[in-house]
Amino acid sequence: MNNLNNNLTINKSQSSLADTYLKFQLNEFTYAALPVKYLHEVVVVPVESIPSIPNMPACVLGLINWRSRIIWVIDLPNMLNLETNNRTCRQHKILVIQAESTSLALVVPEIIGTTRLVANEIESPQEKFSSDLVPYLRGWVLQNQEQILVLNTQAILQSAIFHNN
Repeated sequence: MNNLNNNLTINKSQSSLADTYLKFQLNEFTYAALPVKYLHEVVVVPVESIPSIPNMPACVLGLINWRSRIIWVIDLPNMLNLETNNRTCRQHKILVIQAESTSLALVVPEIIGTTRLVANEIESPQEKFSSDLVPYLRGWVLQNQEQILVLNTQAILQSAIFHNN
């Protein structure tokens, strides 16, 4: 009985150390997660409501008015150089992220829901992923036989893709 109580205490303390993330798909085989503390809203908008901007990188889909602020709309899988199933869709699933005064609208193919991740279980991305992807990763975790990329929100918000044009 005493051993059972110790196990319950350990599991409970590990759970309290876990942070909440929003889990979503980047393509058919790739899952990712962002800390919910940077997530301000999840919205679905018609494709035609996002005016495109000429002479921008392919991952920049355009601009939207979000709560009286104009913010960039980014095709996240494209930004991360991941192959996508370029199917035509009539609506975009958008994650609005913000840190300090910087906001972005990230388009993702599918939103899965929330998950809890323990910081010390996040593995280093250095030798497992391409050099194009690593700057945008905090790491990765294996959860229920699924590899989940843990994205670095600050790196995405500060990407040179948006600040050099």
